[in-house]
Amino acid sequence: MENKKAIKGGEFIVREGDIDEIFIPEEFNEEQRLIAQTCQDFLEAEVLPNLDRLDAHEEGLMPAILKKAGELGLLGMSIPEEYDGFGQDFTTSMLVADVLGGGYAFSVAYSADTGIGTLPIMYYGNEQQKQKYLPKLASGEYLGAYCLTEPGAGSDANSGKTKAVLNAKGTHYIVNGQKMWITNGGFADVLTVFAKIDEDRALSAFIIERTFPGITFNPEEHKMGIKGSSTRQIFFNDVAVPVENMLGKRGEGFRIALNILNLGRVKLGANVIGASKMAITQSVKYSNERKQFKMLISTFGAVKYKLAQQVIKAFANESTVYRISQNIEDAVKRNMAEGIEKGQANVEAQREFAIEAALIKVFGSEMLDYVVDEGVQIHGGMGYSSETPIERGYRDSRINRIFEGTNEINRNVTADTLIKKGQKGDVPMFEKAAELIQKLDSLKGKPSFNGNYFENVSQTINNFKDLLLILSDSAAKKFERKLPYEQEILFNFADIIMLAYVAESVYLRVRKIEKIKGEAAAKIYRDILDVFLFDSANIISNRGIEAVYSTLDENEQAPYLNAVSYFSAVKPSNVKEARRRIADKLIDDNKYSF
Repeated sequence: MENKKAIKGGEFIVREGDIDEIFIPEEFNEEQRLIAQTCQDFLEAEVLPNLDRLDAHEEGLMPAILKKAGELGLLGMSIPEEYDGFGQDFTTSMLVADVLGGGYAFSVAYSADTGIGTLPIMYYGNEQQKQKYLPKLASGEYLGAYCLTEPGAGSDANSGKTKAVLNAKGTHYIVNGQKMWITNGGFADVLTVFAKIDEDRALSAFIIERTFPGITFNPEEHKMGIKGSSTRQIFFNDVAVPVENMLGKRGEGFRIALNILNLGRVKLGANVIGASKMAITQSVKYSNERKQFKMLISTFGAVKYKLAQQVIKAFANESTVYRISQNIEDAVKRNMAEGIEKGQANVEAQREFAIEAALIKVFGSEMLDYVVDEGVQIHGGMGYSSETPIERGYRDSRINRIFEGTNEINRNVTADTLIKKGQKGDVPMFEKAAELIQKLDSLKGKPSFNGNYFENVSQTINNFKDLLLILSDSAAKKFERKLPYEQEILFNFADIIMLAYVAESVYLRVRKIEKIKGEAAAKIYRDILDVFLFDSANIISNRGIEAVYSTLDENEQAPYLNAVSYFSAVKPSNVKEARRRIADKLIDDNKYSF
């Protein structure tokens, strides 16, 4: 490992993963497990008993719970010790997000406060700003929010109309504008606000305190889900902001916004871990209690299928989140070793893995939607009743496909960014594609899987990647500079990229589990891997065929369709029995314990 160059963002598409490059949850140390238990105990004591009160927006309740989290140190996990934080590494901060993700609307408020509400100051603030704000954000004396979205500027954030004009004395910027969908807007003390100075084309960022005169707030928004989180419109009317409260440099705001969103996307991938495990546990417990036709519904094959698929998708998401976490953590350390200041080292590391951040946001949010949807179905009519917690989980899940950039935006980021990296030569994907295309005519039937178990799995995943290389090469040649506008094709590519990466993450985790615990302990995880590969291959085949038909003329399609068939093949296995074994373990445990 010491002689192997550290992996770069997006490079996974041309490079095999290595178990020494990843972290898996089975490797958490005792301190990390204690932190996780503290988070779980906090949820059970302070959050879960108060969900109805939070949903009713009981005055002062959410900020009071957040401040209690601050007293336990949970708000300062990522803040350096010199600013009264705990200074934990990136993987540990992800573990906290993971466990607290089971807190429904509280997890949204917590993530907004500790993520987008705090990290812009931590990463981009000068020393005076850090000293002034970070200790209070760590303790919970201050709570944070992030003000980017406007009525006419959602996904196109840089089109915002909020303005900042320097006053005649040069002491303050006068800010005017409107922000909407501001999480924690009802109580946040410190707002990171994005505005354009004069006629600048790019945004700048400002730290604005709630007590500054001229700030007004609309009433709480009425939302489909995450009802307990505060969401308000905020108006800035001639708000005088001291010049020393500019965050970063003039015109750097859009860059700050994008880099903070990269982190938010990874954190969302972690948040849905806790939420999915809770929903799966609710599902299996109900199935072990509910009888129909004089039998527990957990004995029915159709229910076992649903339970198994919930587990498989959740396990896959978790595997991928902690793989990305380790890659980012390694990149932070590498950047610091090269002399980059810690805050900037974090920013650069997260920007480096923007592709991976985007794809895990998509996969994780869609995984949770699947899990809670099937959870409602397992509950039957009771799942539609607000008397059961799965109903709240179902409603709360839907926002995740919109948060941190819609899934459409993130699919676009995944494919477009990777292709551009290839075109720039940062990732040698088109060089490898050229070699593969030379061999298209020699592909016959299905690949032979003659290795051992893990060799066959690795071959399958590498084939998924090779298919993406071949298809993206043909599309780049056909559409050239117009390819970014062919979003349907880019979405086909994004799903192939995403599933190849997630499949490899599951494969690496299962290999590492087997290395640590032995083959017998890993058998159930091989089942998870087998089914995930099977399901992914079917989707990849579909996306590949669609991309071929959408890209190539009829007389060009045959060798590429053959390539789709060849490179999306998997070694046959009895996935029905694999799913039943997964479901049976879940049913026996009566909770998620994978």
